[in-house]
Amino acid sequence: MNGFLNVLKPPGMSSAAVVGFVKRMAGEKHVGHAGTLDPEAAGVLPVMLGRAPRLFDYLVDKEKSYVAECAFGASTDTQDAQGTVLETGNRIPDLAQVRAACLQLTGDIVQRPSVYSAIKVGGKPLYARARKGEDVEAPERVVHIQRMETVRAMPENGVLLAIDCGRGTYVRTLCDDLGRLTGCPAHMRFLLRTRSGAFTIEQTLTLEEIEGYAKTGCLSEHLIPMDAPLQHLPAVRLPEQMRRSVLNGAKFTAPPDIPSGVPVRAYLEDLFLGIVCRERDTMIWKVLILPEAS
Repeated sequence: MNGFLNVLKPPGMSSAAVVGFVKRMAGEKHVGHAGTLDPEAAGVLPVMLGRAPRLFDYLVDKEKSYVAECAFGASTDTQDAQGTVLETGNRIPDLAQVRAACLQLTGDIVQRPSVYSAIKVGGKPLYARARKGEDVEAPERVVHIQRMETVRAMPENGVLLAIDCGRGTYVRTLCDDLGRLTGCPAHMRFLLRTRSGAFTIEQTLTLEEIEGYAKTGCLSEHLIPMDAPLQHLPAVRLPEQMRRSVLNGAKFTAPPDIPSGVPVRAYLEDLFLGIVCRERDTMIWKVLILPEAS
């Protein structure tokens, strides 16, 4: 069973637990996720099965979209609703003030996430060190925010936000930053990921749907093909007479229109074989999905 499942992760479940669930339902040994979601977050979680994890480095996962609720009036140590309150305030900003603050957080910005994050320092996740009482601080990092807009006001001093951002962005840190910029402490109350690279929320399957398909023996019919999230890469199609050599991983002459160093999807007729890359005048295999000759 080779391909991707676009899972709608429910809140309250870790990404690792979702992978474990899919592994049991699919009966597949090799399963992994492409992009972690915090346990309390929900939404798009691409899960890779079979040989699909070999393609992880070539997926477009730098672009992500979220719907988040920022709650004004209190900040927390985790920057979300599960943390301990650090500061409170009653100068609740109006939508115009929040919009102005969102503009300040657009483009390349510097973030310092909460210590209760999965960022590793000294080989250990920060949250593990923080829970042991160690005096740690998250390192600053530059992230890209393509868009952050207010959607509407929500009850209990909340504002619904729509965010398009790059890899490594902590949305809960954006909410904490909105509190700092508006002069009223804030935290993230809710988070839904609506897109991760080529995977969108419209394509997702719930855990209940996955279980139902597994019980009726048709889960494989709902797999997203391995090359579907790779359409951003150029493609090369090889003739049938090359079957024996390419399925054994043989190098082949580079087409003249393929630039050097660019990953390329390789096909035998219409059969997806994997990823090749030009080195001088030769195409070298980076990922061979079908290593056995046939």
